[in-house]
Amino acid sequence: MANWSDPRSVGAAPAGDVGARSAAVDAGLRSYMLSVYNYMGSGVLLTGIVALLFASSGAAQSIMMSPGILKWVIMLSPLAFVMAMNFGINRMSTFTLQACFWGFATVMGLSMSTIFLVYTGASIAQTFFATSAAFAGLSLWGYTTKKDLSGMGTFLVMGVVGLLVASIINIFMQSGTMNLVISFVGVLLFAGLTAYDTQRIKSMYAYVAGTDMVGKTVIMGALSLYLDFINMFQFLLSFMGNRD
Repeated sequence: MANWSDPRSVGAAPAGDVGARSAAVDAGLRSYMLSVYNYMGSGVLLTGIVALLFASSGAAQSIMMSPGILKWVIMLSPLAFVMAMNFGINRMSTFTLQACFWGFATVMGLSMSTIFLVYTGASIAQTFFATSAAFAGLSLWGYTTKKDLSGMGTFLVMGVVGLLVASIINIFMQSGTMNLVISFVGVLLFAGLTAYDTQRIKSMYAYVAGTDMVGKTVIMGALSLYLDFINMFQFLLSFMGNRD
């Protein structure tokens, strides 16, 4: 019996077959990335709507701008969702992971409602559109570039950890200069992460295509890009935002 795995007995695939498979992979990748961006964009939209409604209701003023345990529950809930999704991805079904993503986007909206109490609506809108333009350009570059961005990953993650430590220290120092430095570095770090994560998500398709992990990878990819966008927006708002 012929050995099917022996290339000498199989021969080269016809050029037409190779072209058809390549076209199928390209179409699958485009559909995969479109799903990631659709989830990410829908999550950002949901967060914005929830934040605006919560701030407009007056509940954000009474809960988020005053001491109390409910304030901390709302502020820490997004982190709890992210940790649950990252550590439970293999145990959760795709539907459960989707529900967690929408839950995360909702509580993130509650947590971010304070920006409508601090900054003017015009400056929030201006910053949002500026962030959207920057995100689109950076993500497009990360998707199309032939340069391997994997080496940036460790550096960027270490930078985010350092940024978190500096932010915690500045809670006690209350330094305006340090806050500006943190915001500037934060914009640069999450700009880099936008391009890096886009390339990483694109590369993942080759490993999950045709498996039941595709749906889960789409959700986790959307979560990564969502976090890049939201963090870049918040740091940029520190520069562009006009306070009420």
